[in-house]
Amino acid sequence: MRILIHGINFSPEPVGIGKYSGEMAAWLAGRGHEVRVVTAAPHNPHWRLPPEFNAWKYARERCRPDKLAPESTSEGAAAAKVDVFRCPLWVPRNPNGLRRLLYLASFGLSSWPAMLWQRAWRPDLVLLVEPTLFCSLQTLVVAALSGAKTWLHVQDFEVDAAFELGDLSSSRVRNCALALERKLLQRFDRVSAISERMVERLVSKGVPPSSCVLFPNWVDTAAIYPLPGLSPLRRELGIEEGKIVALYSGSMGKKQGLELLADAARRHASCKDLLYVFSGEGSYRQAFIEKTMDLPNVVHLPLQPSERLNDLLNLADIHLLPQRADAADLVMPSKLTGMLASGRPVVATAQPGTQLAETVQNCGVVVAPGDLEAFTSAILALSTDGDLLLRLGQEARKHALAHLQLDRILVRFEEAVLAACARFEGEPKAERSNGPVTQARTPEPRPH
Repeated sequence: MRILIHGINFSPEPVGIGKYSGEMAAWLAGRGHEVRVVTAAPHNPHWRLPPEFNAWKYARERCRPDKLAPESTSEGAAAAKVDVFRCPLWVPRNPNGLRRLLYLASFGLSSWPAMLWQRAWRPDLVLLVEPTLFCSLQTLVVAALSGAKTWLHVQDFEVDAAFELGDLSSSRVRNCALALERKLLQRFDRVSAISERMVERLVSKGVPPSSCVLFPNWVDTAAIYPLPGLSPLRRELGIEEGKIVALYSGSMGKKQGLELLADAARRHASCKDLLYVFSGEGSYRQAFIEKTMDLPNVVHLPLQPSERLNDLLNLADIHLLPQRADAADLVMPSKLTGMLASGRPVVATAQPGTQLAETVQNCGVVVAPGDLEAFTSAILALSTDGDLLLRLGQEARKHALAHLQLDRILVRFEEAVLAACARFEGEPKAERSNGPVTQARTPEPRPH
């Protein structure tokens, strides 16, 4: 099949949506599909471009799947290529409010020529990753001109988030935006989301249940796994043996609710056996460092390269996952998959009944968002109970193996794509005209 992916974030972005989109494209190409991607230059989570990329120029790259995502590609992917078309983009230093809208709109406008050019390629499926819905119209137009099926994959409900998180506040604008979103969602042949609660929200927004697909984020459980001994990072940082590390790793922006972490670290400043480690990048990072720079129990690390991710996640005895109450079920934190695969318990903030609460409740502790007393008490209780740490960590690893494995999730996605594309009905999967797509199988996890 020919699959055209459209989205503002893509590899080599090391975290979040760009990471997952890159891994998806690499995996599909490794399965024999022809894959093209219309995207922007990498800019997340630093909100600036690497020096080798230009924000104001169009560019085309031909990438091997194993270069986009080495851990996500099959053995037969060496000869495959992914065509990546980079479009101009305005990247604000502080992506809040109107600046964020302009940032999204800049890509929505600049990607029109690159998308229209793809109609001559005649894709079988045009897949848009949200954010951003600013790209919906060109996705639908190119699909109509090509006779392709359309698929919207929702990583974030950006319209809801813009109002719930305070970027926009006008009720009239909100009503108009929600009405437009509803019309756009109903135009896609398939709409997927990364959690069951988000799929339910799609139905509430008017998407027919028959068009909805659960397509969760994943983790390579062979690349992220519990180390048999201490993480090398612990020795490099000079962390004493026996000290409990509470780790937050990931994006540092507005929706993460990082103020709670700063307050918790300050509350535990006198606990000599408890150390807070914060690793990541984002628009809020510098302000966050300034809030905690006077604390003796805090270590700040930059975002770690992908080859050191397992060492970083294994640095933790406890993973910290704060989330604002108004972000509940609008997003599902992508960092959670790696936390669980590392075999460490998670202390998360979430309301009862949310997807995050239901996922974490058996492999960590869930407290109400913003409840500092409950949050710090949960961390302290785990830090002093080695048996509980071990048991919850084992449950976390079991959950990752049972529900989050990369190949299993992407095989199911591939099957859903083939089912959605009616032109291939009745044709054996292994005999597609556009490449030697292998039979779908579910690999067994490599032992660790």
